[in-house]
Amino acid sequence: MPEIILENITKRWGKFFGVDNVSLNIPNNSFITLLGPSGCGKTTILRMIAGLETPTEGRIKIGDKVVFDSNAGINVPANKRKVGFLFQNYALWPNMTVYENISFGLKNIHEEMPVIDVSAKQAGDMIRALSNGNKVKEVVEECRDKTGKLDENKAHIKLIDAFGISIYTAKELFGLGVHSASDPVAAAKTKLSEYEGKLSAIKKKYESEGKGLNEKYEVTKNGMAILENRKLTKEEIDSRVRACSRIVKIGMFMDRYPAELSGGQQQRVAIARTLAPEPQVLFMDEPLSNLDAKLRLEMRYELQRLHVETGSTFVYVTHDQMEAMTLATRICLVNNGVLQQYAAPLEVYNRPANLFVADFVGNPSMNFVDAKGKQDSDGSVSVDILGGIKARFVPNEKLDLSEWRAGRDKEAADKQEFERQRLMQKGAVEKTNKDEVFKYHVQKVEEQDESLMEEPVITDEDFVIGIRPEAIDIDANGKVDTTIYGAMPTGMESTLKLKIGEYLLTSVIFGGVIYKIGQEEKISINGNDILLFDRRSGKLICAGKLEI
Repeated sequence: MPEIILENITKRWGKFFGVDNVSLNIPNNSFITLLGPSGCGKTTILRMIAGLETPTEGRIKIGDKVVFDSNAGINVPANKRKVGFLFQNYALWPNMTVYENISFGLKNIHEEMPVIDVSAKQAGDMIRALSNGNKVKEVVEECRDKTGKLDENKAHIKLIDAFGISIYTAKELFGLGVHSASDPVAAAKTKLSEYEGKLSAIKKKYESEGKGLNEKYEVTKNGMAILENRKLTKEEIDSRVRACSRIVKIGMFMDRYPAELSGGQQQRVAIARTLAPEPQVLFMDEPLSNLDAKLRLEMRYELQRLHVETGSTFVYVTHDQMEAMTLATRICLVNNGVLQQYAAPLEVYNRPANLFVADFVGNPSMNFVDAKGKQDSDGSVSVDILGGIKARFVPNEKLDLSEWRAGRDKEAADKQEFERQRLMQKGAVEKTNKDEVFKYHVQKVEEQDESLMEEPVITDEDFVIGIRPEAIDIDANGKVDTTIYGAMPTGMESTLKLKIGEYLLTSVIFGGVIYKIGQEEKISINGNDILLFDRRSGKLICAGKLEI
């Protein structure tokens, strides 16, 4: 499967930028999730890669083929990009059976592909199945009901799944009666020689014409498969339908209509229909949002398994951070059309690039604490937090705040210069949906309307400390006094709201301990994953530990 490269992709409508100068490298066989709040541009990015939306500027490459280039005037249509698209709405044809829904798109394929000898393939499949007569009998015998009556349709499906053959070959195999013979091995061996003779005759015929057959039963000349513009044969269509239905486990529903299936089964049909044309890349736009919570969890496991079995590249749009964290090999987090962070799930969780990422990823959300202080000679940062508590932030690695701020200021100046140069170009417009530093929320007992408050004057001495809820422990030896303000036990863990003066912190305590509202406790803040953010830019400075 190919890698996908996006270079400086922009999509705007008038002066509104839906996607703003996004560059991405999606590796081969990866599972990428595009994550972000509603309206942030993630679906637009997906549609531009698929060819359903035309970028205003930029370049898109799938594999070694450029499918869009604004400068070169290249825009390959969606049906030529060999991508599959799975929508939030399953969009199944209600008047077609499951089989017809999956095979519908295959019947319309007409392109250059290798010539396949169907008779040779069927003979080869029969040889493969007949080489194990006992297994043929075992598979068929599983299809008897309590009275001993054999269900032929079920037997056909079982043979298809057991040997990876088409329905036509399965019916032929069943018709040989190997399963009913007293000695299935001998019966299979007798029939086996017939099919070996048939396949040998086909190969000799091609040899006399200076041709051959490869292991896929493609007709070859000089070792290369012969190509021709053609449609898929009935055998090929059935083989693909059965293979896809086997992957998503819906082989028994081929004759049913969508209305006769559950939501999860309909979703599986939609996935099989998308996989059948063998797309280079599979795009999914919130495909699980219509399912209930339990089924959504089951389908996540199915998608993980599907990704491994198909070896395809998956690009998945969601606003559900749990889906992104559990499914993705890398998360692409977008806000206001701008790429915020592109990294592995645990890196996004443990080392968010900025305040927006820190707030968006994680449930319960990260605690944000305003801090004011200076760096000491030993590299630590002395700060006042939570209404006067003295603390020391100790970085995990060597930190020079002056050097870090110089890099921050240079990056801001470079961005400003880039924007100035862009606006000088012909046709450039100024972005109306301006990018701003994320306004994080500090929890307080008495919440105030922030719109009525004056904007604070931010200096280089202002920081924000980010603390994940699991880093806050109830500890008899803790140095901070707290009162239990709220408690939500779920069995495995309890989520607590802890009151410290006028401030509230969220904590997750593992175990079945029950806490009462108003209970007095002490807390400690543990671990080396406490985060120090620059309040002026919202960017992450570093991770470390907090000593009270």
